[in-house]
Amino acid sequence: MAHTEFSLVVTTYNNAATLASCLQSVRGAAEILVLDSGSQDSSRDIARQVGARIEVQPFQGYGPQKQAAVNMASHDWVLLLDADEVLSASLAREIELLMHRGPQHDAYRVKRREQLFWRWQHPRTKFVEAIRLFDRRQARLSHEAVHAGVVASPPVGELHSDLLHFGETDVHTKVSRLNNYSSGMARERLLQRPKYLKLKMLLAPCWAFWREYLLRRQYLNGWAGFIAARSSAYYTLLKYAKVFDLQQERHAALMDSRPVHYRAPGKSSDES
Repeated sequence: MAHTEFSLVVTTYNNAATLASCLQSVRGAAEILVLDSGSQDSSRDIARQVGARIEVQPFQGYGPQKQAAVNMASHDWVLLLDADEVLSASLAREIELLMHRGPQHDAYRVKRREQLFWRWQHPRTKFVEAIRLFDRRQARLSHEAVHAGVVASPPVGELHSDLLHFGETDVHTKVSRLNNYSSGMARERLLQRPKYLKLKMLLAPCWAFWREYLLRRQYLNGWAGFIAARSSAYYTLLKYAKVFDLQQERHAALMDSRPVHYRAPGKSSDES
């Protein structure tokens, strides 16, 4: 197969702190496309300085926004990155060589190495894996409200070098994201009419902690890994607690016309 051109596609919203590093880390892209959702910082100026094609669209949700950006690209092969992700030098070379020789699969998965607050994940941590390089004719974004990812039919190829994620530079940023993400997940799960919410609030956070700390080997990352694992447990609790909260609000709204968020003290629904 001959040399295959690809577009680098990035969605942005106030990502000036990391965008330049993201865009400049990629080698060999025939096009850089940035879809911005109304940034108030210098994100668009930074993209313009590196020669990116800039489009603007109001935020449609994580999956739909990324899919719209993929659809706008000039080439069918797409390298889809978050604005706080950077290719390691070895991954940039690996992708450039792969596209020069011609890809053998319709999509390629990469391991993402996370910045955990004040340190990087230990190399033996079990990294998150995600499809980032793909033929858009054979792949699409999933429909999840928050954690939308690329879906492609197997077999999916493997890239061997690390993608670096600068997303969690401090605990404050981590907690803010967990709060926002859990709200989106709660609204989505409410539509699915989930069952056993009280049991899930009790047990699922414990499982989330041990899954992260032991199975994903966060214990190798010292106290940063411990905080990350506890954060995962907190996020799991928030997801189910917010669904439970929304259910109570919906029930109260159906019962009477009192303001949903400011109910008078009394016997709560879970005490009946």
